[in-house]
Amino acid sequence: MQVPDYASEATMTDPVSSAVQLPDLALGAAEAAYEAAVDQARDGEWARRLFDRDVSVWSTDPEVGRAIAERLGWLDAPTDAADDIPALEGFGDGIVDAGFTTAVVAGMGGSSLAPDVLHRTFGTSEGYLDLRVLDSTDPAAVAATLDDLDPLRTLVIIASKSGTTVEPNAFLADAWHRVEEALDRVKHHVYDRPGAAFVAITDPGKSEAIAHHDEFREIFLNDPHVGGRYSALTYVGLVPASLIGIDLDPLVESANVMLAACRQADPATNPGVSLGLAIGTLARDGRDKLTFLPDDEISSFGAWAEQLLAESTGKHGVGIVPIDLEPLGAPESYGQDRAFVRISLEDGTDGGRDELADALEEAGHPVIRISVADPIDLGGEFVRWEVAVAIAGIVLGIDPFDQPNVEEAKQLTRDVLARAERGEPMASNVPAVRPDDPDLANRLRDHLSRRQPNAYLALQAFIAPTEARDAAMARIRARLRDATRNATTAGYGPRFLHSTGQLHKGGPPSGWFLQFTADHPQDRQIPGWPYTFGRLIDAQADGDHAAIASHDLPILRVHLGPDPDAALAAMERAIDAALERMTEG
Repeated sequence: MQVPDYASEATMTDPVSSAVQLPDLALGAAEAAYEAAVDQARDGEWARRLFDRDVSVWSTDPEVGRAIAERLGWLDAPTDAADDIPALEGFGDGIVDAGFTTAVVAGMGGSSLAPDVLHRTFGTSEGYLDLRVLDSTDPAAVAATLDDLDPLRTLVIIASKSGTTVEPNAFLADAWHRVEEALDRVKHHVYDRPGAAFVAITDPGKSEAIAHHDEFREIFLNDPHVGGRYSALTYVGLVPASLIGIDLDPLVESANVMLAACRQADPATNPGVSLGLAIGTLARDGRDKLTFLPDDEISSFGAWAEQLLAESTGKHGVGIVPIDLEPLGAPESYGQDRAFVRISLEDGTDGGRDELADALEEAGHPVIRISVADPIDLGGEFVRWEVAVAIAGIVLGIDPFDQPNVEEAKQLTRDVLARAERGEPMASNVPAVRPDDPDLANRLRDHLSRRQPNAYLALQAFIAPTEARDAAMARIRARLRDATRNATTAGYGPRFLHSTGQLHKGGPPSGWFLQFTADHPQDRQIPGWPYTFGRLIDAQADGDHAAIASHDLPILRVHLGPDPDAALAAMERAIDAALERMTEG
């Protein structure tokens, strides 16, 4: 259901933008439910009430309403960003002039995903900084991110909305120590205090919780009324963007054009509201596994959308389960709980996704097609999906701005770490099977028998991410999906705890979990802390295991030992054997 491109000026009743197109919705059997939702949204004036900050569209509970009202600042973010562009570009140029060559974003979830998308999509412009994202507490991952860099030419961005997030603060302790040591070795440097190599992005009044904050080169204070997963167009995304040389004017302009288009009163011709109604009604009616099929050049966008969807909608036993980077399969390998989003880029590399989307539509699956004219229009896509998720929350009857289950795993992790602070042993008491266990295939077969018919199968890897491990987990996902027709997800811990963790505990109780942990042959002390990075990630794995088990969801830990790559290869063989035995049984 495509409509012509829009004209320019925005009102609440007229079409608005030549750069914005509606999603093309091929909803099949879900068409009637969608049309009913369109009528409801039109009669209820959902677009107007969203932009009027009328919180009653989500809840009539006064306390809930007050909390929602404090989380709607993202509606102003593109406009505010336009005013900040000269200062941001000046900051980026100044960092280049100061001799820095690399920036490291030290953050989790909403604080790291947008910068990662922007760098993976645009790279670094000539003369600007390379960018790395540090969002793993595995000691091997910390080493791989930091240890080949010159500490005195590396700008570290501590991104933490609260200022108390454990991972960025651990990264800060490590990086600060490295800069101090480097300054001790180099007596005549352009700066002589470690703080010159650090900036922070946080909320007003929160920087005091960040160690050495008063010595930082710069503190960027975000609007406190913007939640982390809605922060792509705030300093969280735009400060790193300025450092890698992205032209911020067209990026922010695309966001403002989309924002204007999303004020359109008629839901059927509103690019964000129509998408939200579609994904919300699909999920409500059983098509809750929203599977992304983006072109190669913009494939990283799915990881950002994954957090937005999972953390916003996965609560109170309902939600949209985002399926990102799942290997492509034949149409018959997908179950009836799927919906698909095909995001294409003009002149992009589709990798067979157009053909698959057409075949899926022919097979009766709902397919949503979104066309992006240029990568710079990801600014607009951030806005489109933010609006869509807010609207999907209305359809699902939930508050899309809270995250009631996120604290569970964090508290259980703190309980484990408290033992280290008291000098007690931190040995895990979580039972685990190893890849060399001769009974592993039977254990996996039995574990698979515990999944629900409409399950999603989640791989949770508390190991250092590498391309080889990405590929191994992709192969495991394809094996599981093709044999069971269940949707599959994969994430590295603790990164996914800040992304899909809310959905795992609070969303549809259909998750099935396979948790991977590993040894740490070269552990890394967190300077000034009573434990190592290895102990931290192990505690996070224990905390998440306990939180998932407390919801009576099936979870099995596989300990990969000192060589995760060899162990993952053994896992592939064991999964093949388990699936074969399931077929025989």
